[in-house]
Amino acid sequence: MDTAASQSSSSSIMFYDFLDKMRNPASLNLVKSIKSFIVSFQFSSPNPENDSKRVQEFFSTMEAAIMEHPLWAGATDDEFDCSMEGLEKYIMTKLFSRTFAISPEDVKIDQEISEKIHLLQSFLRPEHLDIPPFLQNEASWLLAEKELQKINAFRAPREKLHCIMSCCRIINNLLLNASMSENHVLGGADDFLPANPPQLHSNLKYIQLYRRQEKMISEPAYYFTNLVSAKSFIVQLDAKSLSMDEIEFEEGMQAAKLDSKVSQLEALQAQTDPIPSTRMHGMKSKIDGRSNYPYMEAEPGELTVEDVERLLSLYKDVVTKYSSLCRAVRRPSATRTGPSLPIPKGRDDILLQLEGQAQMIREEKAEINPGR
Repeated sequence: MDTAASQSSSSSIMFYDFLDKMRNPASLNLVKSIKSFIVSFQFSSPNPENDSKRVQEFFSTMEAAIMEHPLWAGATDDEFDCSMEGLEKYIMTKLFSRTFAISPEDVKIDQEISEKIHLLQSFLRPEHLDIPPFLQNEASWLLAEKELQKINAFRAPREKLHCIMSCCRIINNLLLNASMSENHVLGGADDFLPANPPQLHSNLKYIQLYRRQEKMISEPAYYFTNLVSAKSFIVQLDAKSLSMDEIEFEEGMQAAKLDSKVSQLEALQAQTDPIPSTRMHGMKSKIDGRSNYPYMEAEPGELTVEDVERLLSLYKDVVTKYSSLCRAVRRPSATRTGPSLPIPKGRDDILLQLEGQAQMIREEKAEINPGR
């Protein structure tokens, strides 16, 4: 059983113990207080800072009530703590949709961070982050990534925090073991650069606001702070943050953006392809091993009126990709010493051919439907 699974099992035991006590008739007043808080919270206007304060104050109130309750008479500190963990999980599971990533600004930041990591992944290498070869243990990094990627499988702040701790422990152990064997000092926050965890900003904010404050100490606080630092490192990352020439960094980012845009266009094209017929399969041909374009081998007489919308879409696709490629190729590079890439030729011929085919289709359509 892996670390996260073990922690999840332990959390489930605590949670069901808490629910068992809440089913006891003697806990009726506690149950009423909990349900009343949840209902009133859900009907209030979202305000993350005020919401956090309300939740933390309710935890404190319930903590005092549970400590004095007969059902917990003689309970050990661990048993009492388990009940409080169960309470946090119950409350925050019920309020999750009302408290997690509810701000458009948070959603925007999540998207920006995810897109930036995606772009960086296409060209950054460990040496650019000053990660030496003795720390480039692929198995350990993949295991750490796996733990962090689980974060959205949970709703309770405690369980989300444990995903972070599991990830950071793996990386920290790698750094510690490698440093001891190679006699090197430990790495910094940039060594915790994550693969691309989902909704990184919103998850960190959610944990910070709604994890019981008395639990954000010691080891949890240390690892949480490490990931917050890693997030800040990503947001601010530029060529100066890396062992990389500024021109090389900008070229890498531009190429990654272009590739991402092309991939998005291809995905959209695949989703909106309205031509399932076997006739059009013979009209497709590979271009640069990347895109499939119908009509490439077609003759004007083979096209039908129904092909107009599809052809127009492909025309726009070609122009968009060509324009993006030209901007990337023509970008000035004052320090480049090698020969510039040649500007693609034949654009006008391609566009004229497409325009000619489109005109023929329009004329054919006019003949078929003269009244329109």
